[in-house]
Formats: sequence, C-alpha cells, structure tokens
Amino acid sequence: MERIKIEDLRPAEGSTKKTVRVGRGRSSGCGKTSSRGHNGEGQRSGRTSKRGFEGGQMPSYRRLPKLKGFQIINKLEYAEINVSKLADFKMKEISLESLKEAKKVSASCDGLRILGNGEIKKAVTVKAAYFTPSAKEKIEAAGGKAELV
Repeated sequence: MERIKIEDLRPAEGSTKKTVRVGRGRSSGCGKTSSRGHNGEGQRSGRTSKRGFEGGQMPSYRRLPKLKGFQIINKLEYAEINVSKLADFKMKEISLESLKEAKKVSASCDGLRILGNGEIKKAVTVKAAYFTPSAKEKIEAAGGKAELV
C-alpha cells in the first residue's frame, strides 16, 4: 500500500478557479479602469463600501417595514364558538370536522374552542380542543356531552 504524501494532495477537479487579475491590459477583459468605471468614489483605490450599501439607492433594510415584538411563526389558529351558537347547528354531534364540512368555520382552523357566552337548551355532543368551565357546565346541564379531543 502506497502512502499519501502532503505534496501529492490536490483539490478535486473543478473545485478551484483562477482569480481574475484586474488591471493587466486590454486583452484580459479587465484592463484600463479594471471594471470600476471612470471616475468617482468607487474607482479610487482603498475604497470599501459599508455593509448594506446599494450604490446610493435606498437600502433594503430601510425600505422594508420593521417587525415589532416577538413573532410566533407556527401559531395554531382556533375557531371560537359560543354556547349560544351551538343550538343553531342542526347536528347531534358537533366537531371541528363537521363544522368545516358545513362551512361554518374556516378550513384553515387547527382546533375548536367552546366559550361560555349565552345559553343552550338542546342536548348535543361537542368534541373540541378546549372548553371554558362555564361552557362545559352549560352543555352538561342541558343533557349533552363535552368531550376533549
């Protein structure tokens, strides 16, 4: 088995490119002004632009609106329904899927929350992700069931 010597190591084929030598005559394609233009700030030697500089145009970090506060990206969206609205539905079993099919809530909702505002007299089975204590009490008092999903 032959040992590898440090002087034999080479980068992979096509992984490196020759650097462009600017200011080395016309035939190089980057002669005379060396791709800097003719006069002005950017043509002089030692010039470095500051971070975010876009040639005098209003930079993007100043054009775009600023976000205020903490942003929650993957926030779940809940459909919130009061107990008084449950009596209006003509279903015996109310769940998020049945409400989506009946187009009573948005199709983009991730869960169902039942709030305790109003009264209910009809016995219904409700399957939801959350019930307020008063909502659960009112549904069970009317003879229905409140099931957590």
